[in-house]
Amino acid sequence: MARKLKKGYFVSGHFVAEGSELDLELKRELKGGDAPSRTELKRESTELQKLGTELLGMGQDAIERLALPDKLREALADARRITNFEGKRRQMQFVGKLMRQLEEPDLERIRAALTEHGRGPASDTLALHQTEQWRERLISDDDAFGAWITRYPLTDGQQLRALIRQARKDTLPTQAGETPRHGKAYRELFQMLREQMSAIPDNDDTLSAHVQPTSLT
Repeated sequence: MARKLKKGYFVSGHFVAEGSELDLELKRELKGGDAPSRTELKRESTELQKLGTELLGMGQDAIERLALPDKLREALADARRITNFEGKRRQMQFVGKLMRQLEEPDLERIRAALTEHGRGPASDTLALHQTEQWRERLISDDDAFGAWITRYPLTDGQQLRALIRQARKDTLPTQAGETPRHGKAYRELFQMLREQMSAIPDNDDTLSAHVQPTSLT
């Protein structure tokens, strides 16, 4: 039995079946209409539902600052409480529906907030890494003390010296081949450095030109 051929036509050598999404989009273009195609609507719906899912990863305080409509805030709160997979999936579809009702300025505000939220963990990780580097440098190199004071002149130099000395003692192995231990001073040194680096960014040398390096000894 001969196979029934699909109705359609060729465009630039490609077959377009009647009733397909491509067929509807081409017909819309021929009519010169501005209405979005089904493909465009589906793409937009998927993107907005994804934004709604990403909002779940933000803290409640951050969501409150976005001043979202009450229905959307409540829908997101309900989604957090739902643990059932199918129930959560349906709830997120509802969130996506509410997202599609937002105006473009509101959506842009949400996108900007999510972008900023995404930067947070990476920035925190970098700051911790830089603090750890400074701590190891101060413990292992006498010259690092002067470099630190030059860059962070508001540091209590006497306290810093004391912590460095104690941290050095704590990291000395008690027996040959024993892994160095890190005591309280090692942790307190990190905390002190972190506080100073938070107060004055590491690349801010505004005050450093007026302070002479101080010897640790």
